[in-house]
Amino acid sequence: MTRDAARSRFYATERLVLDLVERAGPAHTVQLAGTTLTLPVEARFGSVEDIQEYADRVLALPSVREHFPRAQIPITVRRRRSGAAAHYSPGSAEIAVPDDRDGRWALRELVVLHELAHHLDDGDGPAHGRAYANTLIDLVGLVLGPELALVYRVLLGDAGLL
Repeated sequence: MTRDAARSRFYATERLVLDLVERAGPAHTVQLAGTTLTLPVEARFGSVEDIQEYADRVLALPSVREHFPRAQIPITVRRRRSGAAAHYSPGSAEIAVPDDRDGRWALRELVVLHELAHHLDDGDGPAHGRAYANTLIDLVGLVLGPELALVYRVLLGDAGLL
């Protein structure tokens, strides 16, 4: 499997996770692997400044700091001109998030946690490889709870990404 193929499969699988969260309904319940799970409510943000505050709070959580040594390194969140993608720049520890009309999709908690996982991942593998996937699962578990971490683990495992 090429690096691009793994990345494409990762994003396709993550889209399934986001769709599952959106379809959970008012009770926030989903069926996965024969189990009914109650998912947490996902935060939505109104601005890049709100995302910066959230990211700072996540990195300051004692459980996150204990689990991820890189949580000690602060990040900066800035606006991204293109609405097509959010992005993490490791050299500058910077997350760029679109917030214009076409980029409002990125103003959600799971997108921010995806980018924070890039910051916290200290593996030397591909950007969306196995080490990164496990970092994301662990971060989601610490911040949003074990149910949503299980959703990621099952779907990423089914896609052959773990």
